[in-house]
Amino acid sequence: MTQAGPGYTALREAAAVLDLTGRGAIRVTGEDRARLLHAMSSNHIERLAPGQGCYAFFLNAQGKILADANILCFADHFLLDTEPELRDSLRRHIDKYVIAEDVSLEITSPAILGIEGPAAADAVTSAGAPLPSEDYGHVAWDEAIVARISETGAPGFRIWLPAERKDELIARLGLPLATPGEARIVRIEHGKPRYGEDISDSTLPQETQQMHGVSFNKGCYLGQEIVERIRARGQVHRRLERLEYEAGPPPDAQITSEAFSPALGRTVALGYIRVS
Repeated sequence: MTQAGPGYTALREAAAVLDLTGRGAIRVTGEDRARLLHAMSSNHIERLAPGQGCYAFFLNAQGKILADANILCFADHFLLDTEPELRDSLRRHIDKYVIAEDVSLEITSPAILGIEGPAAADAVTSAGAPLPSEDYGHVAWDEAIVARISETGAPGFRIWLPAERKDELIARLGLPLATPGEARIVRIEHGKPRYGEDISDSTLPQETQQMHGVSFNKGCYLGQEIVERIRARGQVHRRLERLEYEAGPPPDAQITSEAFSPALGRTVALGYIRVS
């Protein structure tokens, strides 16, 4: 049986630090930035005010998911926070649609830390940082930005800060550092999908069951016709579900993420289940 490491235990019972440096960070500026992102993503970008944010999909014309991102609105720019392997392809995808618009895209490389677990809020405030009140909301903290975003599905916050301040903040927090493997187990335990494992460019938004990333009141966007057609029909033919098992996955499941859970004593997984 797999033993629970200190980072795993802290993520489940208290709080731990995740070093997320290397995630995609794309800064979008220009007068037409909101209009372009609104027309290219599945959520309602134009109604975001500075300090707010959302989760959204970027689709192709067939309604399949090319990327997902946390989108944070600032007074003079948007920040797209995405998986490391999506950074360059998402930038190219958006840039392809910049014709006469006043929009510029810049890949940045800040240090990024996650503080996650049931006691994450207390850990962040103990370090002297402010807490955003809404999901995907964010606030400035000296040279850093603190957002209410979770990598694992546990209560969590994400901090972007200058690279030279990363080690200092980790020391100030005084929390265990969870490994990527430990964070992955907790993510699967919470049923939180990740692009590249559970979501791909063959996935439709409704199949993921992450409908907080889709607005049905925003008008046209790339791929919207397919999303609306699926809504009119009432369902898709498969959906992503969290699973638990001991002797093997259900025969009708297409497993995408799988790990042994020390806390549960069994395998947890995410997988697509056929629906009629």
